[in-house]
Amino acid sequence: MLDIKYIRENPEKVKEGCRKKNLECGVEQILELDAKKREFLQKIEGLKARKNTLRKEDMEEGKKLKQEIRALEPQLEEVDGGLQSLLIQLPNLPLEEVPVGKDESANVVLRHVGEAPRFNFEPKDHLELGEALDGIDVKRAAKVSGSRFGYLKGDVALLEFALVDLAMKTAMKEGFIPIVPPVFVRSEIMQGMGYVDTPEDLAERYFFEKEGSFLVGTAEQSVGPLHAGEVFEAKDLPRRYVAFSTCFREEAGSYGKDTRGILRVHQFDKVEFVSFTRPEDSGSEHQLLVGLEEKLWQALEISYQVVQLSTGDMGRPHASTIDIEAWMPGQHRYREVCSASNMTDFQARRLGIRFKGKDGKSEFVHILNATGFAIGRTIIAILENYQQKDGSVEIPKVLQKYVGKKKIERK
Repeated sequence: MLDIKYIRENPEKVKEGCRKKNLECGVEQILELDAKKREFLQKIEGLKARKNTLRKEDMEEGKKLKQEIRALEPQLEEVDGGLQSLLIQLPNLPLEEVPVGKDESANVVLRHVGEAPRFNFEPKDHLELGEALDGIDVKRAAKVSGSRFGYLKGDVALLEFALVDLAMKTAMKEGFIPIVPPVFVRSEIMQGMGYVDTPEDLAERYFFEKEGSFLVGTAEQSVGPLHAGEVFEAKDLPRRYVAFSTCFREEAGSYGKDTRGILRVHQFDKVEFVSFTRPEDSGSEHQLLVGLEEKLWQALEISYQVVQLSTGDMGRPHASTIDIEAWMPGQHRYREVCSASNMTDFQARRLGIRFKGKDGKSEFVHILNATGFAIGRTIIAILENYQQKDGSVEIPKVLQKYVGKKKIERK
C-alpha cells in the first residue's frame, strides 16, 4: 500500500508510476475521499472537544453533541472504507532503474555468465531424460493427482535434498536464519502481502473457503508476514531468512503452455530468501540477494543470464525485479529459474512492520525476497545441461557429496 501522505503530495508521480505499470488508478477519487475523510475527522474531533468542555449541568447540550457524533461516525466509516478499497488497488511504484515497457519484450539482459554446453548429439529435454532414468513420473502422478503433477524418484529425488542443503548452507553463511514456514496463510494476511488484489491474482491461488485461507505460492507469502504488527530495533536489521516450503499455484493463465514435464506444475518445492531492511539499505540488499542467487548457479556451473524486468512484466507489489534465466539445452532457450524483488515498504505498510529509527520514530521496513532454488526448474536445468550421449546424467560436482555419486544412470 502506498502512503496516503505521499499520494497527497505527489499525485502526478503516482499516476506516472501506474501508467508505467500499464494499470488504471483512481488517484483523483482517492484524493477526493481523503479530503472527505479528513473533513469528517475534523468535525468529529471538534464536537468531541466541545463535549469535553461542557459542565455537568449542560446535559442536554452534551446529549445533542453525542447524537451528532454518532450520526457522523458511520459516514466517516463509509468514506474510509471506500478510500481503503481504492488504496489497495494501487500497485507499488517502480524504481527509477526499472525499464518501462508493456511486457517481457522490454526486459533488459544485464549480463550473461558461463557458456552453454556443446553436444555431439541432439540433446533431449528433461522429461525424456527423467523418464528414461526412472527419475520423473508424470503419468502415474496424473492418475493419482491429475495433470501438472509429478513424482521425483530415486537419484532425481536425491537431487532435491542436495539442492536444498546447498542453498540453506550457502545462505546461512551470509547470516540467513533457516525456517520452515506454514503453507496456509489467512486471507487478510495474503491481502497484506498484495497478492490477491485482483481477479487475475486470485485465479492463481488455491483458496479454502471453510478455513478462509490460501495455500502459499511461494514461502515469501508466509515468511513476509512473520513480523506483522511488530517493531524492530534498528540494530536488528537486516533480518534475513532462508525458507524451505512446498508451494502451490493454479497456473490459471497458462493452459496449453509449458505443460510438458515438471516445468510448470501445480505443486513444487522451493528455497526462498526473505529480508527485512531499513529503507536506505534495500537497494544494496537487492544486489546481495541477486549475488547470492548467482553464487548458487555458478556453483552448479550452469550458464545463465541476469535480466532486469520491465514495468509491464513485474507484479503489482514489486518496485524492482531481477530474474535469473538458466540455459535449457532441451528447449534451446533461457528459462526463468530465480527472481529477486524489492517490495520497498509496500507490504510492510499493509502488515504494520516497522523499526525504530535514530530519532526514536518508527518507520516502515523494506521487504525483499529472492529465489534460492525453485527445485523443479533447477532439476530440469541439471538434467538437460549435464546429460550424456548414453542417456546418463552427470551430477554437478558441488552436489556429488550430497547425492553420494557422480552420475545418474538407469539401473
